[in-house]
Amino acid sequence: MRSVDRAVSVLEILARRGEAGVTEIADELGVHRSTAFRLLGVLENRGLVAQAGDRGKYHLGAGVLRLARAAAVRLDVSQEGVPVCRDLADELGETVNTAVLDDFAAVNIMQARGTASVTAQDWLGRRTPLHATSSGKVFLAHMTPALREEYLGRPLHRFTDHTLTETSLLRGELERAAEQGYASTREELELGLVAVAAPVRAHDGAVIAAISVSGPVYRLTPDRLPRLGARTAAAAAELSRRMGYGF
Repeated sequence: MRSVDRAVSVLEILARRGEAGVTEIADELGVHRSTAFRLLGVLENRGLVAQAGDRGKYHLGAGVLRLARAAAVRLDVSQEGVPVCRDLADELGETVNTAVLDDFAAVNIMQARGTASVTAQDWLGRRTPLHATSSGKVFLAHMTPALREEYLGRPLHRFTDHTLTETSLLRGELERAAEQGYASTREELELGLVAVAAPVRAHDGAVIAAISVSGPVYRLTPDRLPRLGARTAAAAAELSRRMGYGF
């Protein structure tokens, strides 16, 4: 933990100073110069700091910008998604979530509940599996082929008797999800739970989030799913416009 704390301190020093040498950083940290040099080496290997030519000075690297952009996207999607998700929840009466992809898991970052879902489970902050959730299937459907195959090459956990663990069947579902604009699950994560989800895109067209509508199996019947899917896709398209897509 001390090393992590020191590494974060190095980043804070460089953010404040703009650039600094090994000796300056060591003095601020109160450590030996060799310790500061090792910390800088690790951070440089991860692209979080970079050395300014042959002057021996270090500054923040492009890796920090990458992390900052990722955090900003999550914040923007969460904020911009509030009115969209609330309107959808009020209209349909079901639970609406916005999820983002996080290291082969879907994480719900915003939730709105409709009048019919007052007793619904709280999904906010939960990490959920990609192959057994509607949001997860959206992310899988729009991943690069290499990343998708990496996920499908792993053992797929069966949560219920309805969970798709055969990769050939799952690939077929992902193809349909990409074609029709939404994905669905029926009691694949939890018995009695049905959900549909659609992709949210950034200004460059990349899928950065998914909006899902979930509810009990007795309300979200098979004949309702196409309409729910289309309505969810329309809400996701609205949020995509708010994120700059299509302009």
